[in-house]
Amino acid sequence: MLRKIRIILALVFFIGITMLFLDFTGTLHHWLGWMAKVQFLPAILAVNAAVVIILVVLTVVFGRIYCSIICPLGVFQDVIAWMGKHGKRNPYSYSKAKNILRYIVLAIFVVALLAGVSSVVALLAPYSSYGRIAGNLFQPIYEYGNNLLAAIAAHIDSYAFYSTDVWIRSIPTFVVAALTFVIIAVLAWRNGRTYCNTICPVGTVLSFFARFSWFKITIDTDKCRNCGTCGRYCKAACIDFKHHHVDYSRCVVCGDCLGKCEFGALHYVHPKKKTEAVTSAPTEVQEKEETDTSRRSFLLAAALATTAAAMAQKDKKVDGGLAVIEDKVTPKRATPLTPPGSYSAENMAKHCTACQLCVSECPNGVLRPSTDLGKFMQPTMSYERGYCRPECTRCSSVCPTGAIRKIDKAEKSSIQIGHAVWVKKNCVAINDGVDCGNCARHCPSGAITMVPYQVDGGEVMVPAVNTERCIGCGACENLCPARPFTAIYVEGHEMHRTI
Repeated sequence: MLRKIRIILALVFFIGITMLFLDFTGTLHHWLGWMAKVQFLPAILAVNAAVVIILVVLTVVFGRIYCSIICPLGVFQDVIAWMGKHGKRNPYSYSKAKNILRYIVLAIFVVALLAGVSSVVALLAPYSSYGRIAGNLFQPIYEYGNNLLAAIAAHIDSYAFYSTDVWIRSIPTFVVAALTFVIIAVLAWRNGRTYCNTICPVGTVLSFFARFSWFKITIDTDKCRNCGTCGRYCKAACIDFKHHHVDYSRCVVCGDCLGKCEFGALHYVHPKKKTEAVTSAPTEVQEKEETDTSRRSFLLAAALATTAAAMAQKDKKVDGGLAVIEDKVTPKRATPLTPPGSYSAENMAKHCTACQLCVSECPNGVLRPSTDLGKFMQPTMSYERGYCRPECTRCSSVCPTGAIRKIDKAEKSSIQIGHAVWVKKNCVAINDGVDCGNCARHCPSGAITMVPYQVDGGEVMVPAVNTERCIGCGACENLCPARPFTAIYVEGHEMHRTI
């Protein structure tokens, strides 16, 4: 029963968090957004003391149930391990803890976190690793399925589905996500929770508290027959049945061992000290109270339930059906653009774990992972596919770490993340002698006006940018007809300001 409760709650968290990354409509965040905010590292970076305290207390009381229920990467490993070992008689075996490796990885992680080396933090953080897998590998498959349903619905005049563009936002990040998927899947397939107990820094931190947990998997030496079944079914390889010892720093309380013991020697209880009776007999008699299984099940179910409650194919674009419109080339910006609400590039570097949730949720195709080594995989902005609409605040709503603080629509319209820069040599008004004014017509802040400019043979109207009013939304850059190099682009600001 305990194992079934754990599996049900784990699937609820796993499916819920996965859907946060797959859902491109943004509707699920209203109901499931809290699942991202109760992840351990995002809660620390967001200085969410309540969540951190709750997770630590749960670990001290029940052991590392965070790793087997709340962490999506942990549940992902359980799914792969189940597929890899399903039906085999001897899936696992006990192995000693590789503490030196664990502590070295944790030290590297902490130093990188304090030093602001975000790329190292992003590679090691479990929630972020799974986020990249879901956003880069699972979301395109989900979107292709949606587009197939949209095509079918269109044939029967239904508007139940609508198609969306499927595109790879960053090749390097896609490669990292694919490699992460392969490495973790192979480790889980062969040895269960190897990644959790040797590499994951969150697992190492929680292991310090799990050693002193109130409830533990205990072995009744009177009933144990040293058959080794419990050790063979322990994904964490932490049960040494020969010495009746469980390494609680690695145990994730999955409950798999409890149902496999044929002699009832395993229990999930608070260990009690053995009472020694001194008699003339050569043997010692140890009295133990029988565990009330129903009460234990109720306590764990209540605790876990409380935890859950607290916590297409792309069509070619043509111009008049005559010529294929050339794709825009991303302009080289001296300062990268970061989303409104992120304060500055420095704030992003300190708080962002590159989980890709904001990138997956961006409805305008503006956010994509950075390829800059200093901010590798963290979100940056570019306007080839769309612009940052003043009425959209989705990225600030979904960020679980505080890298992008929550802002409202009115506040966003007054945040200047950059300013537009006109490039004379690319302007169609100069080169082709035609009236354009696209940038001025679509500027939501009225920062661009058209002014006369003398050229050979007459006068043309060109844009003039009021940098004090420009908010850097990128509407001008996105809608500029110049190809492949746009005639107006947005230069980022190191520090955002309110205008």
